[in-house]
Amino acid sequence: MIAMASAILVTVLLGLLYAITLGSGSHCSNGPVEVPCPTDPVGPHGQAVSDTFYFAHQPMGENGSITVRMTSMTGIITYPPPDHDEIVPGLVPWAKAGIIIKDGVTQGSSYAALMLTGSHGVRMQHDYTHDTAGRAGGVSAETPRWLRLTRSGDTITGHESADGTRWTKVGTAHLAALPETVRVGLFVASPGDLTLTPVALGGSLPASRFTQATATFDRVSVEGGAPSGEWSRGSVGEMGHTDWEKYHRAAGLVESDGAFTVTGTGDIGPAGTAGGRPVESTLVGLVISLIIVLVVAVRFMTAEYRPGGAGAAPLTGGTLAAKALVIGAVTFLAGLVSAAVVVPFGPALLRANGLGVISAPALTGLRVVVGVAAMLAIAAVFALALGALLRRTWTAILLTISVVILPYLLAALPLLPDETARWLLRATPAAGFAVQQTVHEYPQVVAHYAPSAGYYPLAWWAGLAVLCGYAAVVFVLARSRLRRPT
Repeated sequence: MIAMASAILVTVLLGLLYAITLGSGSHCSNGPVEVPCPTDPVGPHGQAVSDTFYFAHQPMGENGSITVRMTSMTGIITYPPPDHDEIVPGLVPWAKAGIIIKDGVTQGSSYAALMLTGSHGVRMQHDYTHDTAGRAGGVSAETPRWLRLTRSGDTITGHESADGTRWTKVGTAHLAALPETVRVGLFVASPGDLTLTPVALGGSLPASRFTQATATFDRVSVEGGAPSGEWSRGSVGEMGHTDWEKYHRAAGLVESDGAFTVTGTGDIGPAGTAGGRPVESTLVGLVISLIIVLVVAVRFMTAEYRPGGAGAAPLTGGTLAAKALVIGAVTFLAGLVSAAVVVPFGPALLRANGLGVISAPALTGLRVVVGVAAMLAIAAVFALALGALLRRTWTAILLTISVVILPYLLAALPLLPDETARWLLRATPAAGFAVQQTVHEYPQVVAHYAPSAGYYPLAWWAGLAVLCGYAAVVFVLARSRLRRPT
């Protein structure tokens, strides 16, 4: 019981200390003046989002449409020193250019957009997380792409065409509570290009390179827009801070002979881990607590085989089951108490200190709390059964730590190749750590989706199932050995 109390304290104290210490060292300044640290905008559903792009726009009422012909899309990618110091032409796969209907120009506001991308053809996206594929392919003066968005109240419908005559529906978005007047127009965004720097034993660290995209539109027609037809222009979010933008090509709009050339950078979509620290980041004491639990569970079993223990009278399967029930229940309660303190209060401390935290629904937070408690309890049963099977305290302890803790540490730290790290979290009992994950992978967002960045290869329930499978197999083997004479 003392050891279980220690496990609770380790998880709680280390988690809250992490949040307090990290927050106290966070400061931002504008010259000599200290200012609040910037945070990512929040989308319509409360999630952190990226919402930076160049926007040429005008007002639109409750019913209307915008139609354009797109004739070119080009871009640049920067290669900073020390490996390179050059700028090359090219588009990143998720560079975006097209038309958009948006609830104002405030970052995080609701929107629906129809666009051509760098490598994924036409897409219709809305409210940051929704993505629908259209026709594949690129664009040129010889093979232009026509795009149309139509608004009818809260419903936005996207169509595409190769000739401006025969139209194909791409998708429909329902944006709740759109105001009577929205902004409609042309936009361009180009997210940073992901690069991975090799480290250690094949692991990698992510970095982002600056990119920029430029698109040309003509045959622009807006129904239900501004009577004057005048366009407002500007960036949503900040841009223009790089040397390329300052001295070569700044984001903006050039209008000539009915053609609109728009240049921009940034992205519109979920922020992912770039939006701050995930809720589970405050569970920094979980590994140490689990080590304590594993040691206690093994010793709880192997004490029966020490001189003076119950080893003189053969143990039964009923005894093993009773011990498993006791250690599992006590560990579950200990894990539930510690996670119930850290999961809500740790992120709250980070936010209070001005640090970004990726928001998670209340039910997800509850799932993490219960999942962590269940993972600890099942791991304890696994360790208990391994102790009964091996009947050697330190052998069982070392083996348990080697198959539960060590794979997780190797995968969570950027030491091994990403695929090797993913394999470890699929094939070993360490898969159970997936219960703490709250971040999501989005196909339309380029990110380092690896265990070292907080992305597990299995869903939380699948990871817990792998751990349960190992615990069940070892328990059956241990129970079988108890039936045989020693």
